[in-house]
Amino acid sequence: MDTIEFWSLIEASAREANGRKARTEWLVTRLAARSVPEIVGFEAVLEELTGAAMTWLMWGAADRILGWCSDDGFIDFRAWLVGLGRDKYQAVVADPDALAELPEVRRLAGRYHGDWAEEEWPAWELLEYVAGYAYERLTGEEDCEIYDLVPEQGREVLTDERWDFRDPAQAARRLPRLTELFPGGQR
Repeated sequence: MDTIEFWSLIEASAREANGRKARTEWLVTRLAARSVPEIVGFEAVLEELTGAAMTWLMWGAADRILGWCSDDGFIDFRAWLVGLGRDKYQAVVADPDALAELPEVRRLAGRYHGDWAEEEWPAWELLEYVAGYAYERLTGEEDCEIYDLVPEQGREVLTDERWDFRDPAQAARRLPRLTELFPGGQR
């Protein structure tokens, strides 16, 4: 599966299904009707895209919005970015501060995170399991680690400059629009 076909599926899931659980099932159903190489290809593209979003600056953006962002939370956040669709994903990967312009983020500003509805959370953990679920449904093999079937693409490494997300001056300099929307994070 190439990147164009991947994005076509992601964007079709947003049009055809309402909510992340329904989108997940929609994607699993479509992938399970394909071949094993296509399912593995979907996982490979997902890993490539989430890997491209793995920067300290992006992690700082997630931390700013969420108030605190763990390793697992950052994985789920990057999957959510992919779920936004190609145009938004590309804009945000090029400039994480562009998250401040997205309606999905703007509607969270000024609200306590405990008041956010499940669908509002900038996280899509289930997207990370789509290929594994589709593989299991197609082959009947349970407990398959789909990641083991994806050709090694190199280890995900944060290659940009590490910085202190909690330092207000650094946050304002690196993520000015997000810092304006979320001045103290959501702590």
